Amino acid sequence: MRASIFLGCLLVALLLGRFGVIPVSGEAGVVFLVLLAAVASAPLSYVLLSKQRDEMSTQITTKVAGMRSRTAERIASQNAEEDAADDAARATASRQS
Repeated sequence: MRASIFLGCLLVALLLGRFGVIPVSGEAGVVFLVLLAAVASAPLSYVLLSKQRDEMSTQITTKVAGMRSRTAERIASQNAEEDAADDAARATASRQS
């Protein structure tokens, strides 16, 4: 989406340069138009793509929260297994002494 907005701005800038609205000449002029398109597309992308950015942020937050909870559950399970093994080893050692 961001690339499409940039290409649209570049097209407008090139057309404005072609018809003399923006005075440009040579390769430096083309570079200027590309930079102008980049500068113009940045705030447009920020405004026009805010809904998509918010949706993506929500998806990422949900996935990270799910991963954290699964990791916490896995760690708790591993700790419980280790504690049970330690308790069994202590019980065996106390019986033998």
